[in-house]
Amino acid sequence: MNGNEIPARQAWGEPMTYDDGGVACTEDALVIRRYYFPFGDKRIPYTKIEQVQRRTMARLTGQWRIWGSGDFRHWYNLDSGRPRKTVQFVIHTSGGRMLPVITPDDPDRVQSELTAHGVRVTTA
Repeated sequence: MNGNEIPARQAWGEPMTYDDGGVACTEDALVIRRYYFPFGDKRIPYTKIEQVQRRTMARLTGQWRIWGSGDFRHWYNLDSGRPRKTVQFVIHTSGGRMLPVITPDDPDRVQSELTAHGVRVTTA
């Protein structure tokens, strides 16, 4: 670095291609921040993601779920801004019983990042 360059932000020691504070994409993994109590992150390699479902979110389908699970099947990371969002991504991983659900600030950008890394994104 010549002193004028700004270093790339990092997650788990890796440069990020997307980061909104709650969800980050690196070159080889999706990082879900504030997933575990009391603020632990979850790192899912793209190779472990079988598919991602993009869904519209409403009051009865997760919009008011700030953190945790209401059905013991889907797990939402801590996101106090979720009530103002309308798109969620349900992450299906190989061997996973619990389905992580993310609500990124820029859903189109996250979808683009996922597909660029070979992850199949469907619309439900």
